[in-house]
Amino acid sequence: MTKLERHLIREARELRPGAPTIATLDELAARADAEGLVDVAYTQTDSPLGPLTIAATDAGLVTLAYPDRTVEQVLGQIAEKVSPRILELPARLDAVRQQLDEYFTGSRQRFDFPLDWRLAGDGFFGKILRAADEIDYGQTITYRQIAERAGNVKAVRAAGNGLGSNPIPIVVPCHRVVATGGGMGGYTGGVERKQYLLALERGEPELAPVA
Repeated sequence: MTKLERHLIREARELRPGAPTIATLDELAARADAEGLVDVAYTQTDSPLGPLTIAATDAGLVTLAYPDRTVEQVLGQIAEKVSPRILELPARLDAVRQQLDEYFTGSRQRFDFPLDWRLAGDGFFGKILRAADEIDYGQTITYRQIAERAGNVKAVRAAGNGLGSNPIPIVVPCHRVVATGGGMGGYTGGVERKQYLLALERGEPELAPVA
């Protein structure tokens, strides 16, 4: 639970003693959003790869996290590096959730909502992730190739580390980077999820969910 959420619960209890109702909390959350008190909105959305935690600022989607990381871990990183003014506001992420649903059903090949790159880092890691963002749907390149696109063909290991720190997987498609010779290589969400995403983009039918 974020500091802002705790504040709203205290405020709700002052308005209505006892346990605050969902309607009361929703009303206060909407008011906080309208008054510009929220810098980061977050929610969770279901997917074939497990529940995803997604968060966005006014600039765009800042985080998409697999269930390997708890919501508290995700929000802690955002509070430290972006802003502590975080609140669960699913409505602000409706477009992201809809486009993710379309992607997983195979009807969407490119996301068109904006991204907030603040958690991507500066320098070479940031260049690696921006290079990954340019890989077309259904295509793959090698770690060496993406290192070259980022400006240092010899930095293959660093390229892998940069991809492994991707704060917006799936949307920034680091899963499209594979090892020379066709091996999977690593992946921030685990190799099984990487295999699922690549198979989805190849149009393979009847894919089993990966929890």
